[in-house]
Amino acid sequence: MVQKPSIPKGTRDFGQREMAGRNYIFDTIKGVFKTFGYSQIDTPAMENLSTLLGKYGEEGDKLLFRVLNSGDAFGKVDLESFRDEEGKVNSVALSKEVCEKGLRYDLTVPFARFVVQHQNEITFPFKRFQIQPVWRADRPQKGRYREFYQCDVDVIGSRSQLCELELVQIVDRVFSLLDVNVLVKINNRKVLTGFAEICGFPDKVVDITVAIDKLDKIGLEAVEEEMRGKGLTDSAIEVIEQILKLSGTTSEKIASMRSLMGGGSASGLVSETGLKGLDELEELFGLVEAAGVSSPVEIDLSLARGLNYYTGAIFEVKALDFAIGSICGGGRYDNLTGIFGLPGMSGVGISFGADRIYDVLMGLDKFPKDLKSFTTLLFANMGPAETRYLIPVAKELRDRGVAVEIYPDSSKLKKQFDYADRKSIPFLSITGENEMVAGQVNVKNLVSGEQKLFKKDDIEAIMAFLGQPVEK
Repeated sequence: MVQKPSIPKGTRDFGQREMAGRNYIFDTIKGVFKTFGYSQIDTPAMENLSTLLGKYGEEGDKLLFRVLNSGDAFGKVDLESFRDEEGKVNSVALSKEVCEKGLRYDLTVPFARFVVQHQNEITFPFKRFQIQPVWRADRPQKGRYREFYQCDVDVIGSRSQLCELELVQIVDRVFSLLDVNVLVKINNRKVLTGFAEICGFPDKVVDITVAIDKLDKIGLEAVEEEMRGKGLTDSAIEVIEQILKLSGTTSEKIASMRSLMGGGSASGLVSETGLKGLDELEELFGLVEAAGVSSPVEIDLSLARGLNYYTGAIFEVKALDFAIGSICGGGRYDNLTGIFGLPGMSGVGISFGADRIYDVLMGLDKFPKDLKSFTTLLFANMGPAETRYLIPVAKELRDRGVAVEIYPDSSKLKKQFDYADRKSIPFLSITGENEMVAGQVNVKNLVSGEQKLFKKDDIEAIMAFLGQPVEK
């Protein structure tokens, strides 16, 4: 039987129209990155598992796609040594034996590895961007894919919060150009560490952070139940609940948190780390206000960002007019390069989720209408002589940057009109024997219906009719 073609769940094909939309997103984001002085790099799709494991937390490690070693990966493996008392194979331990590489989970950890490996070639602070696919063994659902593109922008080698401000400005600029209303949420991981310290469980920072990160998805009661399952007492959970329920303006929330972190909670405990995080938040929001960022920016004390490597400010961006998860997120990391042997190199970055942004633009019908076709002008094929006559005209237009096609077959005109219509080509040239004898080219605007004759060598006049810029 003929096998029905398919692709893995959580992945997508993109045809020419979809790619036009994706490239519009990539080009917009890339253009903004460049205006802030960031340069592009690329890293391999595969990394050594030793590079990836342990950087995303226990739950993140489970979502890593592992690549089986080449050749007979299981040939020298004693499977019996991987069985437990019940005879079941320990798949996690076995995978470490037969898989040395994995597909990258994000672009930040490979970036940290890149910085350490190429530190003698880099000028610090190092400002880079990457636009590449990443892979996660997640359960596919709306807005969540197993293969998706990230557009990352990071600066490493500076602790200045001007870097954080710059990321907020980049977000503001990108979504302004894409005509999408967004909300920028900001928190600080030091404040989350303060949560754990003032509730009396400083060793449960990761557990508390992972639980809080699920607040929007599962609700407060389920989050509290998860923390309870991790060993937190009801009194500790009550302190965290008090924080999560704080309301008011940014300055009011910071003031309330200062009181709680300074010993005003039910536990009476003080968190110097938490207070430091509040100082950083206050400075950053002051910079945002001074910069006149147009998108709304707010503090969200429940924002946790589940990745373990964040140490300072954390960001999340949501579309205001379209129901989908976060479309952008990131934060500051102080210790990531230290894992690879380069301590004390602080960095901060943010990642744009291109696939979700694509879904938002599709859902809101925000893609420009002229993205439907790459081709500006189609020359109809009226026969061999007419085609040879038009080939130099097509070449001259292409040399000047105009996208031109010559229909390959001398088919019925209706078929050629249909081709132009299906590809949304705005201009069509039907140049026959009469025009050829007169040394002319006929061009019709298929949108307005306007039609004009041009001298064959008057390329600039043809370009002007096509709406193309003419060099002077």
